[in-house]
Amino acid sequence: MTEVQASAIVDRLVHALNDHDLEGMLSCFSASYVNDTPAHPERGFVGRDQVRSNWAQIFAGVPDVHAVVTRIAVDHETVWSEWEITGNRTDCTPLLMRGVVIFRTAGNIIAAATFYLEPVEHLTGGAEHAVQRLVRGTPNRKEHP
Repeated sequence: MTEVQASAIVDRLVHALNDHDLEGMLSCFSASYVNDTPAHPERGFVGRDQVRSNWAQIFAGVPDVHAVVTRIAVDHETVWSEWEITGNRTDCTPLLMRGVVIFRTAGNIIAAATFYLEPVEHLTGGAEHAVQRLVRGTPNRKEHP
């Protein structure tokens, strides 16, 4: 697969997402699509039905959702993509997600993805606090003295 072909698959997905075209998005995924979320193993799933459910909820709950792929790299059938997803929830609170999605393609569709896209957290402390949480096993929030 060429970089142009791989980019075209991701471009098609981004355009469908930004157009809020659920059927167009679903056409980007194989029927047996596999989603792996290593940081949250229970969130993994197989099939387009969960893609449909997830994005129907997102389109309803974040009516102005918009995605930008800021970087892309291709290695044969593997596409590394860095994403930023923004919007405003129906309660007017902002949504901001950033991260990487690694797609495995098959022909002109997405067969699988390893998903590292997460909500941006502004209130969880700096680097020192994050390391302290890691070694102490404390929750992912600022501790009050």
